[in-house]
Amino acid sequence: MTHDLDRFRRLCGQYRWLAVFMVASVGLLLILAHLVAPLVQWGRTPTLTGGRDVAASLIWIAPAVCYLFGVWSIGAGMGQLAKGRLIQPTLASTLRRVGLALGFGGVISVFVVTNLLRLIGSSQGGYLHFDVAGMTLGMIGGALFLLGRVVDQAGAVQAELDEMI
Repeated sequence: MTHDLDRFRRLCGQYRWLAVFMVASVGLLLILAHLVAPLVQWGRTPTLTGGRDVAASLIWIAPAVCYLFGVWSIGAGMGQLAKGRLIQPTLASTLRRVGLALGFGGVISVFVVTNLLRLIGSSQGGYLHFDVAGMTLGMIGGALFLLGRVVDQAGAVQAELDEMI
């Protein structure tokens, strides 16, 4: 039994570092592609729309930032489990944070990105971007948030039952 728990904690620690690596590497690539490259391009050939292009590029990656926060939250939860924290409270808080990150990312992807781009004059079109992946991640995020609350409530009921015994 102790061997299985040690193995589980070791795997959680490895997964935490995988999440850190993913957030760092993908985050760096997003920064290079959507901030540094447009700024360098604007610096080489300054145009009137260069600032708008940089802003549009940053708006486009807003959902990805939320999704990366979700991955970071999973890694943080796994790190807590690797250190020996109790599974129930760690699972509940991790589910809520990941759910919020995915939910906000989905909402930003579907509703905010297109409207901000229209507001700054970078694009034209509708008020809603039918991004099926964003919609799906938003729905999964909402479900994970609710599941986190259920796990929290189950822990509270368990504690109450334990007090009765």
